[in-house]
This record gives sequence, C-alpha cells and structure tokens, in this order.
Amino acid sequence: MYADFDALSEYISDITGKSQDVFNDYIQQNPDFKKVTGELALDPLNVNEAFQELIKGLSQDPGTVMQRQFKLWGDFAKLMANSQRKIAGEDVRPTATPEINDKRFNHEAWEENPMLDFIKQSYLITTNWLQSTVKELEGLEEHEHKKALFYTQQFTDALSPSNFAVLNPEVVEATLESKGENLLKGYKNLLEDLDRGDGNLSIKQTDTEYFTPGVNIATSPGSVIYQNDIMQLIQYNPVTPQVSKRPMIIFPPWINKFYILDLQPKNSFIKWLTEQGRTVFVVSWVNPGSDLKEKTFFDYIKQGAFEALDAVEQATGEKDVDTIGYCIGGTMLSTALSYMAQIGDDRIKSATFFTAQSDFTEAGDLQLFVDDPQLDAIAKQMDAAGGVLEGRAMATTFNMLRSNDLIWSFVIDNYLKGKEPDKFDLLFWNSDATRMPKNVHLFYLREYYQKNRLANKEMIMDGKRLDLSKVTIPIYMQAGETDHIAPYRSIYNSAKLYGGDVRYTLAGSGHIAGVVNHPSRNKYHHSVNDELPESVEEWQENATRHSGSWWTHWIKWLNETSPGHVPARTPGEGKLKPIEAAPGSYVLVKS
Repeated sequence: MYADFDALSEYISDITGKSQDVFNDYIQQNPDFKKVTGELALDPLNVNEAFQELIKGLSQDPGTVMQRQFKLWGDFAKLMANSQRKIAGEDVRPTATPEINDKRFNHEAWEENPMLDFIKQSYLITTNWLQSTVKELEGLEEHEHKKALFYTQQFTDALSPSNFAVLNPEVVEATLESKGENLLKGYKNLLEDLDRGDGNLSIKQTDTEYFTPGVNIATSPGSVIYQNDIMQLIQYNPVTPQVSKRPMIIFPPWINKFYILDLQPKNSFIKWLTEQGRTVFVVSWVNPGSDLKEKTFFDYIKQGAFEALDAVEQATGEKDVDTIGYCIGGTMLSTALSYMAQIGDDRIKSATFFTAQSDFTEAGDLQLFVDDPQLDAIAKQMDAAGGVLEGRAMATTFNMLRSNDLIWSFVIDNYLKGKEPDKFDLLFWNSDATRMPKNVHLFYLREYYQKNRLANKEMIMDGKRLDLSKVTIPIYMQAGETDHIAPYRSIYNSAKLYGGDVRYTLAGSGHIAGVVNHPSRNKYHHSVNDELPESVEEWQENATRHSGSWWTHWIKWLNETSPGHVPARTPGEGKLKPIEAAPGSYVLVKS
C-alpha cells in the first residue's frame, strides 16, 4: 500500500483543500457551533507541578540518568543492527515487542514493512525507557511520583505512531480505498464532537441515537413505586410463583445510571435475579441539576438508602431486606451500615458489594486526582457549572485510565478512518453520564479517597463516629482481577474491616465486565476461598478457581443466607401504587 505513495499524497492534498469547505458548510448548517471559550484552567489536573518535580528529581540523580541514557543508546544500536539484517533478508528476533493485549500494532504491515517496523520498535524502546526511568527515579514524594508515572503513560500513549494517519497502515488503506473520503468524514465527525462538547472534544464512542432506555435497553418490566428529589425506586415484576421472603434492594453508583445491570435481556443481572426467585428493587438516582447542589452525602444515605428501606416495607410488608451496593453505591451502603449499627437499625440482614471500596489505602490511579490543588480546581469547575460536576468530566477521567482503548482507538476510527461508531449497549451506557452535586462529590473525594476516614474510624456522620467492625451481618464482596477503578487489593482491604462473616470472591476481568457476566455466556472465571487471611496473596494461594460467572457461587451463598419463601409479589399490591413504568423518568434525563 505504501508503494502508491504518489496517489496517497494526492488524496491528502486534495482533502486538505476540501476540508475548509466542510468546515464552512458545517458552520452554516450549525450557526450555534460552540467555540472554545478559554474559561477553563490550562492545567486543571496539576500536571505541570508533577513534571516540575520529575525534572527536579532527574537533575538530582545524574548517575541514574546517565545509566539510563547508556541503556537507551544500547537498545537503539541493537535496533539499527537488527533492522539492517532484516532488510538484508535475515529472520531476526525483534528488539522490542508490544504487550500481548496491545491492539495498536495488530496490522501485519507493522511487522512486514521495514520502515513501519523500525518506527514501531523505536517507539516501544523510547516508551519503555521513559516509563522505567520515571519508575526508578528516587527522591520524589510518593504522590508526585505516581502522578509523573501516570501522565508519562498518557504522554507516550498520545505519541503512538498508530495515532498518525500517514503511519497507520489501516488508515492508509482506508484513504487509498476511499480516495480520501475517510478523512473528510473524520473531519466532520471531529466538528460534531467539538460542537457536542461545547468546544471541548467529546469523543463519540457509540451511536447515541440508537438506544433509548425502556425501548431497546433497560427493558425489564416493573414499576416505579416511590420517588423523592434524588431517586426513584423501581420494583420489578416477578417471574416465579414463589419468591424469597426477604426483598432485595440494589444501590447502583450515581456516577453512572443503573441500567448497567439491565442492558439487554441476555446479559441483564436484574432479569436473571428475578428468575432466581427474588423480589428486586433498584434505586434509580436523579441526574442532578444546580437545584440539588446543596445535597450532602448523608442526604443520599437518608433519602437514597433509608427512604428506600421504608418504601420496600410499605410495598411488601417486609422489614428485613438483603442489599447490593455497586461501586460508590457500595461505599454509601457500607457507610449506611456503619451508621445503622450505631443507632441499632438492623433492617439490612445481608450486604453484597460489587467492586465497592470502603478502605481507600490502595485505591489505584484515581487517587492521583485528589490532591488539594486538583480538588480546588474541581470545586471551581463545579461552581462555574452551577454547583454540579458535569458528567463528561468524570467520564474523561475514567477514560484516561484506559486511554488506548477508550480514547485513542476512537480517535483513529472516528477521525482518521471516518467510521461511524457501532451500536454498542455498554458504550452507550458509558456515554450516558450523570452530573453530581458539589457537596456530595467533594465529600466523597476528600473524606474517602484523600483522608480514608471511614476505614480509619474517623468519619463522623450525623454526630455518630462510624466503625465498620460493628457491622456483623453476612457480607459478600466481589472484586475484579483487572479493575483499575476499584483494584482487587483495595476491595480485600475493605473486606477486612467488617466484624462478621465476610466472603471475598475474585472474578476475571474488570470493573464492568467482571461484574456483568451472565452465566449463559460461560465467560471468564472466578476464584473463591471461604477464609479471609491477613493478605490477599495468602487468600489467592488457597483459593479455588472455577470457570464461568461468579453469579452462581453468589446466589448459592445468598440462598443459604436469606432462606424462606412467600408467594410472588407484584408491584402495586402493597401500600405503594405504581407511579410510572420502569425504567422511570429519572434515568431519561440527559446531562
């Protein structure tokens, strides 16, 4: 394909001229096109300070720098020699190879074309050298060191040769085949994404017009039977003649919408749980506007957890319930349980946590975003937005944790190949972000991530000092092996805080796929061990690994923990009458 370089150059030159026409046409058709305002801080994540510390550390450790320089020169000398041998026709082992799960260089041209192979290996050598140099550097404060490592990774990901049109063989093929139309389409996609992001790039990951909750996603039948200003409570229709005596309440994260647990019938946790004979209630959090900016974390506990408990008792006549908390919904649940233990409220009889942290000692890369300067910048950003954190701000943060998969792959597909995003339910959910009230979000970041007050028994809630060791109900904690948001070590530390019988299960995959893994898919694996030794390494040594979903292990535990059956309960047959059909109206509010 690179043999036809003259044609490629001609197409690119032609498209460069046409792109101005595309821009003019777009502006005429979209007169309200948003421009970059320049109101945001140039460095809201405080990256500059981290790299200033890095440069300072390098200047104070010239010996290490010199050794690393010699290593870099040696690797490049080896690459030059191997490249010459390869051009001469020898079968040569590469000097540097991508990681097994690195999809950026899958096209055969990256290996077969000597020029591309040399560029690829040069990039990998330089990337590995940069990252290992920063990693081995001594003298930096730990938080600044981790920030430097994280942003070095972001920097090297951005400079990958696969991100440049003329170097990416897949883009070159698309350009030759379409005579450059892919670049024009990509430019139009770029303009649309800038417009949708109010002048900031909002990368479209999926067809956002295809899915509608309640129509072709989040379709499990049920009814909203209670609501207040921060949540709707959904009761789902039973599918078995008998159901377990205790109802189940699910508290999903309010950072995203609840229907991650009800994407499609084939992978819906909610549908599967009703099929297991459970009366299922789910909290659907509001997508808050500035009118809710004064809400507090304890308001979410009172109005989200406690009012849900009251409503379930009115709807079913049952005081005792089982609960599930997912991510920050689980952090809220653990906090509520500790508070309830202090006031003698024993309505919750079991709690299951989906990749939810209570101890934030080893909370992973998200800790990099919670130093004081960054929290101050976030506070100013929320003030400018009327007292809420815009959904796309958190979405961008999460995407940065997997930038090659969730940022750069879409840059290549959308803007260089000119492709339209696929219809993908999970990515639609991922893009359907929610806002968060200022007080709630800052409390979460400061009190949990930054100061770890709940785990340290320092958190005061409504005048009560919280202590998770006072929580003695049965606990089931699920973690994901590759979870970057709530690392499995952090979940294990959280499991050690409770005072009763705690089961810890380690599932294959990460924060989403590790949780939403229907048994019918026969995918991934899970490891179980009924003991809870001092360290997660000890736990792993004696754990038993099973293929497939962890859901089957959990439901067996739940059935043993929550016995007894009653006739199936239908929404509206109790004291609370249906307000509207599931999934309700709160989930439809867009950010």
